[in-house]
Amino acid sequence: MSTSQTVVATPTTDRRDRDTRRGPRLSSLRRWVSPLAIIATWQVLSMTGVLPEDTLAAPTTIFAGAVELARTGELQSATLVSLRRVGLGFLIGASVALVLAVVAGLSRIGDDAVDPPMQMLRTLPHFGLIPLFILWMGIGEAPKLALIAMGVCFPLYLNTVAGIRSVEAKMHEAARSMGLSWSQRLRHVVLPSALPQVLVGLRQSLGIAWLSLIVAETVSAGDGLGYLINRAREFSQTDVIVVGLAVYSLLGLLTDAIVRLLERKALTWRA
Repeated sequence: MSTSQTVVATPTTDRRDRDTRRGPRLSSLRRWVSPLAIIATWQVLSMTGVLPEDTLAAPTTIFAGAVELARTGELQSATLVSLRRVGLGFLIGASVALVLAVVAGLSRIGDDAVDPPMQMLRTLPHFGLIPLFILWMGIGEAPKLALIAMGVCFPLYLNTVAGIRSVEAKMHEAARSMGLSWSQRLRHVVLPSALPQVLVGLRQSLGIAWLSLIVAETVSAGDGLGYLINRAREFSQTDVIVVGLAVYSLLGLLTDAIVRLLERKALTWRA
């Protein structure tokens, strides 16, 4: 009786396994339907003249423009310049945010000294500070990096402080009773507990870093993706403008995916 049950159950189990594997695959394919439909509709509207070329180039024209920019090396060069700016600006802003967050999160005196000015500064629209940055630092790299760093700093600071303050008092007491030093408590208790919130702030900061870069490069830049877009605007090259914006978007998605991968690796203990 048990043998016949096993024989009958095996095909059913295999079928269920195949259905389970097929489910995510079909779901992934379905997510491509609407974007492809939008691109196809866009192409048809461009070919029929409903969407004029000087208003928005057709997808095929944009693809050809991207290939040409890549062939000449201009797209790669501009992308590397923009990546370097985001990397440096993010490094500056994240370093300041993490140091200030640790000071404000672990010390009452530090909180009283650091948090009020940070709360005041974060309400300022940092894009509105561009004229001041240019007056103070000129039109070189410094104002661009300052704009990116300022955009990065506040989301990461707020999330890190919230993560540090969410650590239960019992955990601090347990760490003290075990004789851990301040640096050991920070490393083994505070940072692991605050890490989920820190990573949320990291994702938000990276998104704002790319937004800040777009504004900085279109205001005053002689290279980079923003400069490419600005120059294309002067010559009404909508295909180049869309290529630049698409690269911005892809780079933002790439950095976000890297942080999400880091989150899965670093927070395996939460499962």
